[in-house]
Amino acid sequence: MKTEIFALQITIILIVNFVLQVEGLWASNQSQAPPNIIFIMVDDLGYADLGSYGQKNIKTPNLDKFAKEGLQFTQCYSGSTVCAPSRSTLLTGMHSGHTTVRGNRSKTWGARLLGGKGNVPLKSEDVTIPEVLKIAGYFTGMTGKWGLGEPNTTGEPKTQGFDDWFGYLNHARAHNHYPDYLWHNQKKVMLAGNKNGRKEQLSHEMFTDFALNFIEKHHSKPFFLYLPYTYPHGKYDTPYAEPYTEMSWDRDEKVYASMVTTLDRDVGRIIDLLKKLGIDRSTVVFFTSDNGAARSSKGRFDSSGPLRGTKRALYEGGIRVPFLVRWPGKIKAGTKSAFPCYSPDVMPTLAQIAGAKPPDNIDGVSILPYLLDHKKEYSDRFLYWEFYRCCNQGRFQQAVRWGRWKAVRKKVGERLELYDLSNDIGEKTNIAQDHPEIIARIENYLKTARTDSPHWPVPKSD
Repeated sequence: MKTEIFALQITIILIVNFVLQVEGLWASNQSQAPPNIIFIMVDDLGYADLGSYGQKNIKTPNLDKFAKEGLQFTQCYSGSTVCAPSRSTLLTGMHSGHTTVRGNRSKTWGARLLGGKGNVPLKSEDVTIPEVLKIAGYFTGMTGKWGLGEPNTTGEPKTQGFDDWFGYLNHARAHNHYPDYLWHNQKKVMLAGNKNGRKEQLSHEMFTDFALNFIEKHHSKPFFLYLPYTYPHGKYDTPYAEPYTEMSWDRDEKVYASMVTTLDRDVGRIIDLLKKLGIDRSTVVFFTSDNGAARSSKGRFDSSGPLRGTKRALYEGGIRVPFLVRWPGKIKAGTKSAFPCYSPDVMPTLAQIAGAKPPDNIDGVSILPYLLDHKKEYSDRFLYWEFYRCCNQGRFQQAVRWGRWKAVRKKVGERLELYDLSNDIGEKTNIAQDHPEIIARIENYLKTARTDSPHWPVPKSD
């Protein structure tokens, strides 16, 4: 009898140990599950348009709290100074001298983005962030402004890795916040409330609703949500100016400020939903802008702050942007980083977060070590931009960031300008003649920095 009892006890112990091992393995696997990723990119928001970056007149309490709960980069750059190439560099990890879409306008695909040929599309062989994350098991979604391919081209979001998307294809159409139609996957969705000039269906509100519904629907497994909002890009035709109605500002100032505050409100709604669903700590959220401020660098809001220039320039005001990252439990709250990074870095960073492999031929590097406060040295790398103003607008412009140095060439054949950003953030003093060795090093880099594009040929002279 004692032997039988002992044998039974041993059996029970073995069963309990087995169950504990299985549960422990399951818990381990759960803890190693990749996080959800939300990447919010707004349109034409200036470097100094948020409170955490020095804004005094526009209210952004949720994004200021976002910065306090996460990491704020002070030297982050967009991939371009205008919409389409900025998005192309972000999604492909290649800078504007290598990525497929290098400008809003192309010499070969038409000068006006009014549909038809419109935008140069991404190619079928281009590898995008959602394609990389899908391999890692992510469900991928997008809502907002695309700008990288017209209907029935290789550049449609559905053919570039997005499982579910809703928004504008053509980014010239996205200037109107009350369109007569939007796209849901490959189906045109007519908006009866905006027919015949009526303004009853605001695209921004529809994008936020789609984003919230997407998160609720897919929160039980890893998801990637790309949210390229159209605010605060003009037209300034939104129906409200709250909470600035009583301010003694002009109408555009009130509406612009209201658009930024509305963005702030909706980012807050997204964060609140993550908390409600219990996935706040398993979701990393990014927030940035597609390029520098479109409005004057001075004026009431001083949207570029201490930086020189605005959108369509390769000076700091045209390409340096806000960049916030929030990941509770992983990213130390209330931290700042002066590490110079830019849009091509997003592809390898998200891939590393997801445990996926990025393409080999990209220009970006993973900045995950900087998100997690681990040290990694990238001090000798070059950041590169080019901007081609097509269709008799002239000027092939280039810019390079190397350490503390920033070089700008405004026209083909002109000498490089050089600025020391460590003591001249406003790029006020061109010191190229004082540092011929730095100019020589950057010129040598420029010889192999880019490849030619048939859609944006470099003029022989400007």
